[in-house]
Amino acid sequence: MSAFAIFGQTHLSALAAVILIGGLMAVAALRIGDPWQRRSEHLLALLLFAIWPMRIVGYSIAGSLTLDDALPLHYCDIAAITGGLALWTRRHAFCEVVYFFGLAGTLQGLITPPLDVDWPHPRFIYHFLWHGGVVIAAIHVVTAMRHAPRAGAILRMMGWTALYGGIVGLINALLHTNYGFLCFKPPSPSLMDHLGPWPWYVAALAGVAWVFYTVLDLPFWWQRKP
Repeated sequence: MSAFAIFGQTHLSALAAVILIGGLMAVAALRIGDPWQRRSEHLLALLLFAIWPMRIVGYSIAGSLTLDDALPLHYCDIAAITGGLALWTRRHAFCEVVYFFGLAGTLQGLITPPLDVDWPHPRFIYHFLWHGGVVIAAIHVVTAMRHAPRAGAILRMMGWTALYGGIVGLINALLHTNYGFLCFKPPSPSLMDHLGPWPWYVAALAGVAWVFYTVLDLPFWWQRKP
């Protein structure tokens, strides 16, 4: 099996599939009507809820399951679970979290995947189902569902991010894992490569998160202005 190549044929094909599915959901929302929109939202929600169990089964069959994959504790796992809740319940709080987590973090995993295996390895399939589904959900909640971030969203998201880092950092210390890439950087090129060595890149990630959250909130800040 060939090694994964960023922006290689399989990577670009996976990105194209994500764009196509997102476009179909937009058509369902804008042209077909609400019943079809809710069906597509429920279907994507079920996929996001199923990603972690599917990953466990697939990795186990392939003999590649490790403790670093066994728990739904990666940043994108939280985004996936929250995205499923947002799509299923349409609650504004869940929509806000998946919007920021999905586009500030999970989108990077879609563009620069931390993969060393290519199609049709289970890890490749789950990675793009997982990350692609989250990104589609993140865009869908603020467009078709019209749940834009509310005032104070940046501070709330920084609080959630700090809580995530504290809890997952403690779990990493206890289990000797690397959830959230808080202990060492992913194997593929990523933004973290430009943030210095450990532990400084972890602290720098907080600043990067604030910048990303601010940029993502900016279009809605203009709309909220009296």
